[in-house]
Amino acid sequence: MLRFFEENNGNLIFRENGETVMITPWGENSFRVRAVFLGEIEEGSIALLDPQCREAGKETAEEKGAAGAEKQGVRVEIHELEASITNGNIQAQLAVNTWGNAVQITFRSQKGEVLLQEIPNGGALQKKARHFKPLPGGGYRLKASFVSDPQEKIYGMGQYQQEVFDLKGCNLELAHRNSQASIPFYVSSLGYGFLWHNAAVGEVHFGSNTTEWVAEETRQLDYWITAGDTPAQILEAYTAVTGRVPMMPEYGLGFWQCKLRYYNEEQVLQIAREYKKRDIPVDVLVIDYYHWPRCGDWRFDEEYFPHPEEMIRKIQDMGIKVMVSIWPQVDWRSENYEEMKQQGLLVKSNSGIDVQMIFHGNNVFMDATNPRTREYVWEKCRKNYADLGIRTFWLDEAEPEFTTYDHADYRFHAGPVAQIGNIYPREYARLFYEGQKACGQEDIVNLIRCAWTGSQR
Repeated sequence: MLRFFEENNGNLIFRENGETVMITPWGENSFRVRAVFLGEIEEGSIALLDPQCREAGKETAEEKGAAGAEKQGVRVEIHELEASITNGNIQAQLAVNTWGNAVQITFRSQKGEVLLQEIPNGGALQKKARHFKPLPGGGYRLKASFVSDPQEKIYGMGQYQQEVFDLKGCNLELAHRNSQASIPFYVSSLGYGFLWHNAAVGEVHFGSNTTEWVAEETRQLDYWITAGDTPAQILEAYTAVTGRVPMMPEYGLGFWQCKLRYYNEEQVLQIAREYKKRDIPVDVLVIDYYHWPRCGDWRFDEEYFPHPEEMIRKIQDMGIKVMVSIWPQVDWRSENYEEMKQQGLLVKSNSGIDVQMIFHGNNVFMDATNPRTREYVWEKCRKNYADLGIRTFWLDEAEPEFTTYDHADYRFHAGPVAQIGNIYPREYARLFYEGQKACGQEDIVNLIRCAWTGSQR
């Protein structure tokens, strides 16, 4: 007897011909959907927080009770060719297409309205809603396809260089570039929010006939969907499972002074003194790039900034905080290059010469996805900046900015860039945030040029 569906610990699971699909309640009115081909569902998470653990793993008795109530509120119904799972205001309906025994998932609101639906499977075209194309090495090129509602309006997805607000009809690259921050979350006018929970380089096409998500290299399908009556409810659900922004300290809300760029410390002091003389309040004064000798030195150039500690103290005595620019590039001629190369702390090119950016010399990037790199770079920045009194950093080049965005040519500690590359700016932010926290700093304000899901936390 065929048994397509099963319930396991509150999850609804479908199995057929090598594919496993699992739908998990993940926060209020929300599901996490995962699917694998010829394997088991992978645990862990690239961005989503465990909804049972709340923030930072802390959970009160009241929250534990609430979490238990949420779990008890989940309903699963299983029939021979159909099944459903309901979590609060959202329901997932699964229907087996007997031509090919593939399953089609439809998400509905508490009113029964269709929020999102996978494309039909089978038929003469033999299309698949979840198409796993095998790649050498065990991974897959994945395409997930959904029916498109032509009346739907779509908002979000991060920052792209285009003057388009409603993204319906747009084709977007799922990758970071200089001035492009790809955050694969959107809010729909139909009353749901959707997160493509995959850090792979890829594409999304919000077409009028179908919506298609593509990961160039991955091991499983993974996305999160939530239902809400208002955009505010949807965003509240999203931040509950990806992290919330800390409160901005008072000093981050005032005027910041910056230019490209200050030549030496006397220029910096002249600017600060002129504001003080005119009685114009300044919260932050930013010392931008190439105040260092070589990229990857992470210190002031003693020729142009011979007394950095004294300079910082004088500026702070005027009531102004100093921010310095940080670049993740490491020049071949940097004082830290050979050690970082030997210790395996750099991004690697898969073949050829390790040059990932050409700018005032040959550069490679420090690997922010490597915990040892984060410790190494923070120790340099602590000694050369934080110990001098600097408490805030401008984390530039955070994509990172490859001279050629041939993402498949590069590899991080966390995996191939084609498979995991979009987490880089988040791990770069993490490097400084965790370092500052370890030094006892609480009022952390850092500026960063790129972001991915979870960066806000």
